[in-house]
Amino acid sequence: MERAGIVENMAANAAVKADSPQPKNQLTDTETYSKNILGPVSFVLSNLRVAGQAGLPEDKTVAPDQSPYIVATNEEFYLSVDITFNESPLSALLMCLGTRMTVDFSFEGLGGRATEIDWAVTDVTQKDDFSYTLTFVSTPEAAKLVPGLYAIAAVASIGPVENKCSQHILGYGYIAKQLLQVYPA
Repeated sequence: MERAGIVENMAANAAVKADSPQPKNQLTDTETYSKNILGPVSFVLSNLRVAGQAGLPEDKTVAPDQSPYIVATNEEFYLSVDITFNESPLSALLMCLGTRMTVDFSFEGLGGRATEIDWAVTDVTQKDDFSYTLTFVSTPEAAKLVPGLYAIAAVASIGPVENKCSQHILGYGYIAKQLLQVYPA
């Protein structure tokens, strides 16, 4: 009962015309929305890396150091790239929703016998995580790389969100300029 009296008093006060410096209409367009509340979404594709996993050679007179860029056909190597998103509210939402990140690593053979092949790595964003490293691990044999020299590039496709409401790619990125030499084991 007491509650009904409060509501009636508020309604009566609202009906009274106020003679004050306050504007009559307090709900203006500048108070109800902002054009930049979510902010832009962007990402940086960086640090394209390739390296073989062989240790130092036993006979150091032949090769005193092991080059990580020269691998045997049966030697495991890794290829990775970093993706870092800005930390806007919209980026945070997309990370939480699970945005798909796909990186196509391209091996372009230089020379007559070296092949050209692409391998894709996919991951999904996680809540509150704005930095990711996508890595491809293989041997040249398993990756179908014959002996030769390869120029390596990475093309990133960000999106869509792993949700039935999103079907769009949100952005693309490209990074290149790494070399890998494969020799017969």
